[in-house]
Amino acid sequence: MVILLFGIWDDRVGLSYRMKFAGQILAAVIVVVFAGIRISSIPFLDDVLIPAWVSVPLTVMVIVGVTNAVNLSDGLDGLAGGLSLISFTGIAYLAYQVNEAVLVLLTVSVVGGLLGFLRFNTHPARIFMGDAGSQFLGHYLAVAAILLTDATRTAYSPLLTLFLWGVPLLDTVGVMIHRYAQGRSPFVGDRSHVHYRLLACGLTHGQAVTLIYGVHAIMVGCAYLLRWQPDGLLIAVYVVFAGGLYGLFMGMPHTITSAEADSSLITQRRAQGSPNPWAIGEAALTILYLAIPLYLLGSLLVPREIPSDAGVVAGALTIAVLASFFFPSVAPWAVRAALYIGSTSVLYYSDVFPRAVMAEILTTVNVGVALLAVLVILAIRLIGEERFQTTPLDYLIILFAGVLPFLPGMTVGDVPMGLLTAKLIVLFFAFELLLNIRSSAVGRLGVVSLVMLTGVMLRAWWP
Repeated sequence: MVILLFGIWDDRVGLSYRMKFAGQILAAVIVVVFAGIRISSIPFLDDVLIPAWVSVPLTVMVIVGVTNAVNLSDGLDGLAGGLSLISFTGIAYLAYQVNEAVLVLLTVSVVGGLLGFLRFNTHPARIFMGDAGSQFLGHYLAVAAILLTDATRTAYSPLLTLFLWGVPLLDTVGVMIHRYAQGRSPFVGDRSHVHYRLLACGLTHGQAVTLIYGVHAIMVGCAYLLRWQPDGLLIAVYVVFAGGLYGLFMGMPHTITSAEADSSLITQRRAQGSPNPWAIGEAALTILYLAIPLYLLGSLLVPREIPSDAGVVAGALTIAVLASFFFPSVAPWAVRAALYIGSTSVLYYSDVFPRAVMAEILTTVNVGVALLAVLVILAIRLIGEERFQTTPLDYLIILFAGVLPFLPGMTVGDVPMGLLTAKLIVLFFAFELLLNIRSSAVGRLGVVSLVMLTGVMLRAWWP
């Protein structure tokens, strides 16, 4: 609450950096003293607990540092929110691996909020988080990472926090060192942060944010891959990674703009007589129209049973879709609801109640969603940004879809939640692609949703 109030105050009147630090220190002291959040061990000395007179000021300093790092990363639309989303997702999964249920709940709640927020904060942003949001995220991220690596809770090394804080921490430290080396105050803002350097190199807003997302995701991925490795290896990997990034970003040359690069590439392709990418994209869209109904109908054959209450929900959605055809303004939303809820039910029950004799069909269904993913990617890449504009959030979600199926332990009961989530992401992208590209898609996908919902009702009430 303290960090949020100071952030709102800063957004309203523009506080000096001294007053910002005062609020951040106060919030950190409250967490350390009253909640008992402390850095309890140091690398290479796992069995030695730090005394309170050292751990308290050290923890306060770290929390304030990470708070500022995330706050300073909020220079482009969706950047601070997306980086925090990646970090919180990594912390949640690492906490899940060691049965830290409370920390999982605390971080997953933030992940859900960020996903909803980024929908409107991605460039061009319609809402902004301001200092209130970015400082809160930084404070929360610092506390969550400290809890995850607390020696009294888990066996994770404290060095993992360096990877989880990733790009914001590296960027802030690098910029402050750069300012100090030039004889300037490290606390006075400028445009030397990595996101400004990428823009100066000619990248678009979306390209810069997506690239930073990718680098940060690699760092958080390293936290998972190296979670049980010795501290010596962790620090060596981090130093090599940090040195490479500093060398790349701080010496970043100016290049031709991305628009010029795209124009040159298009001219080169035309000169070589390459196929028309627009035609390939249209072909991919046409195949998607045919493939989605077949995929959904095939998935309906997999579950040996569908509960009757799912039939009730399908019936209600059927009525809503039929009624929406008389109100064109609400029809797209009714069709979306039917497709999203209906496909989620079908795929979920396929995993919960699979037929013993349907193993081959289930494998075919999983292969089918991979083919749908290829079609979606082809269509998005080739039909042109003016017809379906992708955002850094889209690429972030695609990243999750590609990673989730390969994460071990992502099961609830017998349901592989990682694979299920990935399949749903692909389907939802396909739905949105068709609904946004072609005006006739609402009617066609409305019919598809009605057929699917009818199948759910038949399977639920007359198995």
